Amino acid sequence: MDQETKRRFMERIEEKSAGLPWYVVEYIDKRKRMLSPASLLNYCHDYIIFFDWILAEGFYNGNRKDIPLHILEKLTRQQVEDFLSFLEFKLQNSDLTINRKLSALKSLFHYLQNIAETQELEPYLNRNVMAKIELNNVKEDQETIANRMEGKILRGDEYELFRQFVAHDYGEINKDNKKLFNFHQRNCERDTAIISLILGSGLRLSEIVGLDVDDIDFQKFTARVIRKGNKEQFVYFSEQAMIDLQEYIRIRSSRYELDKNFRPLFVAAPMGPKGTTRRLTARSVEKLVEKYAKAFGKPALSVHKLRHSFATRYQMENNDIPKLRRQLGHTSVQTTMIYTHLTNTELKDAVKKMDERKNDVDDE
Repeated sequence: MDQETKRRFMERIEEKSAGLPWYVVEYIDKRKRMLSPASLLNYCHDYIIFFDWILAEGFYNGNRKDIPLHILEKLTRQQVEDFLSFLEFKLQNSDLTINRKLSALKSLFHYLQNIAETQELEPYLNRNVMAKIELNNVKEDQETIANRMEGKILRGDEYELFRQFVAHDYGEINKDNKKLFNFHQRNCERDTAIISLILGSGLRLSEIVGLDVDDIDFQKFTARVIRKGNKEQFVYFSEQAMIDLQEYIRIRSSRYELDKNFRPLFVAAPMGPKGTTRRLTARSVEKLVEKYAKAFGKPALSVHKLRHSFATRYQMENNDIPKLRRQLGHTSVQTTMIYTHLTNTELKDAVKKMDERKNDVDDE
């Protein structure tokens, strides 16, 4: 994540935390060195939902930021279970989302009970109700997750077909729509470079939008990214991605009217009365992928599914989980193991073809 993006995240974190109790603000401040800005912002959203629920339930009459510590200490296990039911049925959160929000609360309560202390060396909380609450048992093994992904990623020839669709075919099928055609003509090199880079590297959305021109090493075919936990890593990408990146770089400055010192790699067209150019946002990249995916006939495709597509292809061609784990930036090898299940279909088809060839020989 570049400094400008990080600055914007921190501004939003400060804005959100300003409406939270002082002890939550203290906790967030302590976590800045250990969590990414994106994770901290998610924590702020989760805490706002929790403390607003406390007010809605009438456990405290006043402002959210004034909720005292003793309110948390007096919460019963049943009341917390009611909050989780609120997340599930009122907000329609999935088990995974509820687990994430519950983990954020567990982390906060753990800090208040076991780490933070008053001037009298007493903990902020003597009783931690969140320690009594278990996370949801999400009953999905790796094969189940892999099967759910099936049909939502690119396979075989679809990698190049989708890339070609973004680069050329989308404009052709929209020739009669002047607005769509002109927009595609203006941005096709940029959009192709983005799609090609994800399919050729497996980079995350945040890593793609955070890239600066200086992060690309055109000699070594690597991109410098800041991964989860603020870890710097140089990630390899494909030769086709390099070709598409170079084509985009060739037209980037003139097409988007850039000052030579403007460093963000992927940019949006100038907007506003002053024609200000800016870094392409994560949501903009999501929307452009959604647009092309729908027109291509695979509306379930997303940035994350393109990342899965890369990983599936890599595992099928290389069968090297440790290297794939590093390429994707996974902290746990279990996450990477999903792709061994995703390739089962291809392996089955390969064996089937071997049998068919054997039968043909036998017939001869």
